[in-house]
Amino acid sequence: MTSPPRARVAAMPFILITVLIDMVSIGLIIPVLPLLVGSFTGSPSDTAFWFGVVTFAFAIANFFGSPILGALSDRYGRRPVLLIGFCGLALNFFFTALSTALWMLVAVRLVGGAMQANAAVANAYVADITPPEQRARRFGLLGAMFGLGFILGPVLGGLLGAIDLHLPFYVAGSLALVNCLYGWLVLPESLPAERRRAIDWKRANPFSALRDLAGLKGVGSLVAVLALSGLVQFTLHITWVLYTTYKFGWGPLENGWSLFAVGLMSALVQGMLLGRLLRRFSAQRLAVTGLVSSSLAYVCWGLATEGWMMYVVIACNVLGFGVTACLQSIVSNAADPRTQGQTMGAVSSLNSLMAVVAPVIGAPLLGLVSHLPQGDWRIGAPYYFCAALQATAMLLALRHFRAQRGQRAAAVATESPV
Repeated sequence: MTSPPRARVAAMPFILITVLIDMVSIGLIIPVLPLLVGSFTGSPSDTAFWFGVVTFAFAIANFFGSPILGALSDRYGRRPVLLIGFCGLALNFFFTALSTALWMLVAVRLVGGAMQANAAVANAYVADITPPEQRARRFGLLGAMFGLGFILGPVLGGLLGAIDLHLPFYVAGSLALVNCLYGWLVLPESLPAERRRAIDWKRANPFSALRDLAGLKGVGSLVAVLALSGLVQFTLHITWVLYTTYKFGWGPLENGWSLFAVGLMSALVQGMLLGRLLRRFSAQRLAVTGLVSSSLAYVCWGLATEGWMMYVVIACNVLGFGVTACLQSIVSNAADPRTQGQTMGAVSSLNSLMAVVAPVIGAPLLGLVSHLPQGDWRIGAPYYFCAALQATAMLLALRHFRAQRGQRAAAVATESPV
């Protein structure tokens, strides 16, 4: 008599493949979504306004939806919530391609943002299957998949968009369905039944989730560090193309290669280098050093007078690409094993909130200096602002880690025999 097949054990390769497909599908639409919005408007200013509305719709829905989906994953497991996210992403892409009016685009992005918490649940999945001391390295691997997805996705999206503006959305939706099928047939569950918990709906709203995140022992002011770093990252995403256009006269080709360099560097650092660094240095030290590196990088990007200098700064900002993974591992280690989904959902909501705030600050800052002549150092105003935010985050993190060390030393001294 043959023995029954064994259930698959949750492991990193499963979730890495899932995240890669997910990020490629999202990256596919980056070069063409503004153009699709523009097909419904009559002027560049209208296009900018409505693209902001569409972006805001997804971000605000994701802000409210992520902690709810994270809490659902703590109750019912990671796998079913990931499947919901893949289905939501596929529907989002298909209906975006089929939209015939701006209100339809806004509505579709609202629904898509509410259903899509794949990043938060993927982080919780990794936390489920990883010992605390290895989480920073594995969050780095996850970040590498994000970076690789954003290397491949925008390039493919640009090529497909040149054929037909709607084609990238159909391909992205098909990839999301492939991910759903993969999840259904292959992806194992990572959260055992004994570690699941009932849903507390009062704590599943984003504001309660953020309050609980700040209240985790060992986290505290790191929430502000995460918020500032997230705001910096989204400001970079929003202003990069226009900044390099105003400063150096770059076009789509130059910007495409520069974004390729950013994604490649992110994948290399988080996928290959971070694990080696963590064997020699703590996640706390790497986070602080990375924030220092990022602060200097933003100043240098703002002061750059030639396009090639942007690539030099990208290559030199090695430690800056590992900050997010290190901070996420510290937060994850501070959370109870039964609340990883809700905790990572709160982190995702925090990022979504920063995605809402970034265009309100970054775009006007760039608008104030857009009239200046090409090469003027003042055009770098958004990046000087980002450098100040990163430096503030570094000081907060340094103070937090020093206070923790002092508390541990005091605890040891209290427990030691007289």
